[in-house]
Amino acid sequence: MSTVTRIAPSPTGDPHVGTAYIGLFNLVLARQGGGRFILRIEDTDRNRYVPDSEKRIFQMMQWLNLTPDESPLQGGENGPYRQSERFDLYGEYARQLVESGHAYYAFETAEELSALRERAQAGGGVIAVPSRDLDPAEARRRVEAGEAAVVRLKVPREGETVVHDRLRDPIHFQNAEIDDKVLLKADGYPTYHLANVVDDRLMGVTHVVRAEEWITSTPIHVLLYRAFGWPEPVFAHMPLLRNADKSKISKRKNPTSVEWYMNQGYLPEAMLNFLATMGWTHPDGQEIFDLAEFQRVFRLEDVTLGGPVFDQDKLRWYNGKYLREVLSEEEVVRKLHDFLQAHKSELPLDGYFRAVTRLMIPRIEVFSEFLDKTPYFWSEDYPVNEKAQKAMDGARDLLPELADRLKNLPTFDAAGLSAMFHAFAEEKGLKLGKVMPPVRAAVAGTLESPDLPQMLEALGRDRVVARVSRAAG
Repeated sequence: MSTVTRIAPSPTGDPHVGTAYIGLFNLVLARQGGGRFILRIEDTDRNRYVPDSEKRIFQMMQWLNLTPDESPLQGGENGPYRQSERFDLYGEYARQLVESGHAYYAFETAEELSALRERAQAGGGVIAVPSRDLDPAEARRRVEAGEAAVVRLKVPREGETVVHDRLRDPIHFQNAEIDDKVLLKADGYPTYHLANVVDDRLMGVTHVVRAEEWITSTPIHVLLYRAFGWPEPVFAHMPLLRNADKSKISKRKNPTSVEWYMNQGYLPEAMLNFLATMGWTHPDGQEIFDLAEFQRVFRLEDVTLGGPVFDQDKLRWYNGKYLREVLSEEEVVRKLHDFLQAHKSELPLDGYFRAVTRLMIPRIEVFSEFLDKTPYFWSEDYPVNEKAQKAMDGARDLLPELADRLKNLPTFDAAGLSAMFHAFAEEKGLKLGKVMPPVRAAVAGTLESPDLPQMLEALGRDRVVARVSRAAG
């Protein structure tokens, strides 16, 4: 049997790195099993619904190249793929459970439930819902008469429910400690529990791979599968992404929106590579590998549960490795230019842009740093920091002659410039550390810049001479 997986994000805000993380592992598992990867939108919580969030989820998946086989965009045989468009379906299945005795209509008001909840908390037990003991015929009569009611799962009060998780030992839940969860609200909207199980079954999902925060909900889902007489899927609850202090990743301590990383100029290839190492290690110890390699060697059983740390410094390291060692120079040039265009830059994709990019690849980790670190390449109105000003002030006697030599250098290229600096230093009895920094400060406004001869060659003779002459006063 082929493997069918899914992710089912809710459109309630920014597209989360946790969704990307779970999506990656689900896609790879489906590809390994020759099956299907489904993206389903769970939009039944209308109170938290954010209108543009769904579109942003699609954009995140497209950026990461996590293309589903079925989704609201791709379509498929098991649609529709928005729960709000499957509304009538859930009511039918809720009624089936009531008729089979595995669920019941409950009529308690919000005030009554609040009192029951307080009583349960005081006694350390589950909520005892009086409607559970109503005669089914009486409950049905009240519903048909128009009385508002929810549908609750009728959890057995004896025994236990065992959750079998591919990554863990069997997890035992005592039925007496499981609440009769609401499956269908009074307005007809399903809760997560009912919609999730029904959709997974009807869409043929064989493996439910999701975050470990859903473990406590899984006995409810197991009971639903059994109540319907359906076989259970394989459950695997992935470790949660963590902050450095091992707390659950949150935007208070870490950017959690994938859009933030997109806007900072991270590469999707680097992000996927990094996410693949969250709870899993390549069997050969490789740190850098692509999606195809991950798919080739990944085994679900090798996921570890130690709480992977979403370390931004490590992600930046991955991104830098991709810029310098994985992508070709031309790939970096084009991706950088596309990024800058998307952020309203009008720099042309020409030889000068390529030369500047070549110089800066070793000096940036993400694309958003590029313009901040290169203002002197694009304008004569660039800032001069304190250290650079001090270097120029200390070399007023050298700068006029250096400007003259730069102006008259026969060949204005890196090799000729390097030779000139060495000859000048030897002639003056100075170390290069006294000769080159003032020129660097004059042309860049900073002492932190690429290799000086290469930078001067890229800038060109006219600009370099004009800047050094200006600095000379």
